[in-house]
Order: sequence, then structure tokens, then C-alpha cells
Amino acid sequence: MQRQLTAIIEREGDGYVSLCPELDIASQGSTIEDARENLREALELFFETASPEEIKQRLHEEVYVTRLEIAVG
Repeated sequence: MQRQLTAIIEREGDGYVSLCPELDIASQGSTIEDARENLREALELFFETASPEEIKQRLHEEVYVTRLEIAVG
């Protein structure tokens, strides 16, 4: 079964941190591609080892990523 999840990747120091907000699972890598693949691996491991109850409890079906404009200063 295939599932589409969100990957948010941001620079942190000399590397990149990746986060899946639907499950609150994170990983990292030295490049964007590494961070993305490491997150994919972490998510696949989670689905292989987690019980159906844990998956149901952690999974947020609706996640929205958007930008806000705010006043600063």
C-alpha cells in the first residue's frame, strides 16, 4: 500500500532536518536528498513496527502547510 505524507525540510547548521507533521517523526541528513531519504526510511520503519493502535493515535489525517504574512517591529 502506498501513502502520501508531508516532508518539511529545513536547513539546520551544516545539514538538514526533515519532519513528517502527520506523524511527528523527524530525521536529518547532510543534504536535502539525504534528509528526505532518511525520513522515508524512518517512516517505513515506523509503519513496519508500530501497532495499528499507535498508528491511529499518532496519525493526523489533515495537515496544512501555508505561509503567513505578519507585521514585524
